[in-house]
Amino acid sequence: MLRTNLSTRPFYNERAVHLLLALAALVVAVLTAFNAIRILSLSRQNTELSSLIDRDHQEAERLTREAHRIRAGINPSELEATADSAALANSLIDQRTFSWTELFNHLEATLPANVMLSSVQPNFRDDKITIGMIVLGRRTEDIDEFIEKLEATGAFDDVVPAQQDTDEDGLHRLTVETVYTGGAAPPAAVPAGTSPPPPGVEKTAALGRVTGGRAAR
Repeated sequence: MLRTNLSTRPFYNERAVHLLLALAALVVAVLTAFNAIRILSLSRQNTELSSLIDRDHQEAERLTREAHRIRAGINPSELEATADSAALANSLIDQRTFSWTELFNHLEATLPANVMLSSVQPNFRDDKITIGMIVLGRRTEDIDEFIEKLEATGAFDDVVPAQQDTDEDGLHRLTVETVYTGGAAPPAAVPAGTSPPPPGVEKTAALGRVTGGRAAR
């Protein structure tokens, strides 16, 4: 017997379609949950950052008010006096640690025979030691030699002649300013066949040419 399907609707595999729809719904649900969790996490972080920013602003305002209060309570004259006292204390410390022996060793090692020093004045300022000297010499060439030897020691920077004239004895007088950096000076030469002078004698001889007043001719 001949059998014919007279149905007008084609046959579908409804189970596979339902399975695909279920998988799609599951993926959408997972993505929706992930996005929701992410949004909640970002919202919580934004809230925490906003709280930190507000707290920092409040702290900055508090510190600004405190700074204004402190500045308002400072007496400018007292502050200036304190700064001057600190500068004076630092200067005294520098003077106590300053070695006159080392300085005169340098000067004695570089001073030519025809050149004398009438004054040596150190100045302690801005973490530098500036030496002012008045140099006397019969010839300008001798004074130039002294300046060149000072620079060659490496213990003096920026040796600058500041003023030059002639004293009443006809000696060339030159004011020299230099930055003293220190360093070990070479020992004074001792003639052959003689013994070194006892401590203190050598320095006294050096000071015979380095005096506080007018140098003897």
